[in-house]
Amino acid sequence: MKPVYFDHAATTPLHPEVLKAMLPYLEDHFGNASSPHSYGQEAARAVEQAREEIASLINADSREIIFTGSGTEADNFALKGIVEKLKSRGHRIITSSIEHHAVEVTCRYLEKKGFEVTYLPVDKDGLVPPEELKKALTEQTILVSIMHANNEVGTIEPIKELAKVAHEKGVLFHTDAVQTVGSIPVDVKELGVDLLSLSAHKFYGPKGVGALYLRKGVAIEPFIHGGGQERGLRSGTTNVPGIVGLGKAAKLAKEELKERMEHNIALRERMIKGLEECLSDYILTGHRRQRLPGNVSLCVHYIEGESMLLLLNTEGFACSSGSACTSGSLEPSHVLLAMGIGPQLAQGSLRITLGRENREEDVDRFLEVLPRVVERLRRMSPFKAQK
Repeated sequence: MKPVYFDHAATTPLHPEVLKAMLPYLEDHFGNASSPHSYGQEAARAVEQAREEIASLINADSREIIFTGSGTEADNFALKGIVEKLKSRGHRIITSSIEHHAVEVTCRYLEKKGFEVTYLPVDKDGLVPPEELKKALTEQTILVSIMHANNEVGTIEPIKELAKVAHEKGVLFHTDAVQTVGSIPVDVKELGVDLLSLSAHKFYGPKGVGALYLRKGVAIEPFIHGGGQERGLRSGTTNVPGIVGLGKAAKLAKEELKERMEHNIALRERMIKGLEECLSDYILTGHRRQRLPGNVSLCVHYIEGESMLLLLNTEGFACSSGSACTSGSLEPSHVLLAMGIGPQLAQGSLRITLGRENREEDVDRFLEVLPRVVERLRRMSPFKAQK
């Protein structure tokens, strides 16, 4: 049986058209985009074309796009750069209790530097209530950072409403949109955000390149000092092939977005309906409808998620039990705990994230295999015996 990849939230396969676009800049067009000669000018033009494609995807101006080495770097840049710039005005940051570690760990670091961080609670579906943000804002708050959609359970947050609440108090708003850009419509003007992070490899682009949207007029401290690239805000030799790949991935995402969404939603609903018919003692996690098109996340009673992943892998299915960044951890997901799920049940988490190359037959075969895997593990489970 051909292996089936069901872990698109961790990374996506490189689109063939993206690879094709990148190859010339790995071979003949190898110039440094900062060089004044024809080789460098050719590379610089390709970089600016990519900048325009990314801006077009999220309805921004190309001058508002800053290239980074990853979505994690973009998150770090946003938080550290803004609070450093505004620390004379206040020392408080607000985020949610279910952020990706790129934001959460950065906030813990900033706490050590003397900043105060408020971690907003979420409801049982993983939604951040705007009224909770309203209550948390003070005169000392300088930045709010809340993710656009959760990477584990797929819940899409009410960012437009949250940003409006922050702006009513004159506070800047950042969103980690790594899981949403290229997967659902993302319009920075409609959302009303001041900063937004994205990453190429989440929507069929290359790894090692991302971007930060910085709204015109928002001042930020430089993140990397050196040669003055990216308007002096993020120095370092320009990753021309990666940026070209990101630009091409953005162009393809804009052209194919409707088709991709319809495809993934259809597979998602087929998977969820099938689970209802073939599996017992589990809960679907995340908001039932307000979720990423390809996300199916659940917690299975009486078993341990890592064992489930290993057995599924032997059957040819690549899935995850949550964030790829914490897959080696034996601790239950902080996201699930924040949603009110107990530690024992949270240990039985399973995340299935679907993509453009998946087919109905992949879903149907998975629905045949999963119950057998679960039953095998439950027979060995001490938790089942205690029921």
